[in-house]
Amino acid sequence: MHRKISILLVLAVALMAAPLAALAQQSPVGTWTTIDDKTNQPKSVVEIYETQDGSLAGKVLEVLQSNKGPNPVCSDCEGDRKDQPIKGMVILWDVARTGNEWKGGKILDPATGKVYSVKMSLADNGQKLEVRGFMGFSLLGKTQTWQRR
Repeated sequence: MHRKISILLVLAVALMAAPLAALAQQSPVGTWTTIDDKTNQPKSVVEIYETQDGSLAGKVLEVLQSNKGPNPVCSDCEGDRKDQPIKGMVILWDVARTGNEWKGGKILDPATGKVYSVKMSLADNGQKLEVRGFMGFSLLGKTQTWQRR
């Protein structure tokens, strides 16, 4: 009898967890490997998280590839980010959901120090994130595809 109850309990927990896992895949919140749009190689690991005001932000957890050595700093950045380590740096901020996209925020390219407007959308059942950085109009920009870790 106890075995049947245990099996039923495990099944019930699994059934309740499945929708939560599916829901998590419908959001960019999580850890992503950024892919260089020129070389198609992994560039960094970024964690996207929800802030206190409900918007999304992202910070670099790890730099996988850099022309500036193993511990690169943002030498071309301005303000508080100038000459700061890229690892741990917030490079994405103020992004909000609008329908099936997340936009309205900014993204920093640490390689150039430039800040762009950003638009993101999920693809491949939430396993890929299309990240478009642009100035002015989204037609004038570039897109990277990030892979969920």
